[in-house]
Amino acid sequence: MHIVLYEPEIAGNTGNVGRTCVALGAKLWLVRPLGFQVEDRHLRRAGMDYWEHLDWEAVDNWEALLRALSDNRLWFFTKTAPRTYLEVEYRANDALVFGGESRGLPPSLLEAHADRCLRIPMRENARSLNLSVSVAVAAYEARRQCEANGRK
Repeated sequence: MHIVLYEPEIAGNTGNVGRTCVALGAKLWLVRPLGFQVEDRHLRRAGMDYWEHLDWEAVDNWEALLRALSDNRLWFFTKTAPRTYLEVEYRANDALVFGGESRGLPPSLLEAHADRCLRIPMRENARSLNLSVSVAVAAYEARRQCEANGRK
């Protein structure tokens, strides 16, 4: 499994996502520009001692990510998607794509991949979930499905 953070802004969230990736055995991809330095103490603190065990890579732009993941299905998470993350069947090598904390994913990406957009349901009065929470919710469902269907 691959977790993609498109232009993440907050080091602590990225550190927490990295920790989740270690727990799941998922690779973390960071698409630049980042809102922090990879050496940021907040990133390291949130990732704790897990960071040294994390399989991760930063790429300069979206096109570089697409080249690296050309054989993988990508799922795009946005609160505006009509379909929920529970309505699809995940595969072991899928990539779950999340946008930056304040902007989400760019409309151009969502429009280009409308058939792959998913949302995590929430009540109307909740504007959004924290990025690291969203990643954990979606990634653990993908892992649950893969394990239940023998697709580790």
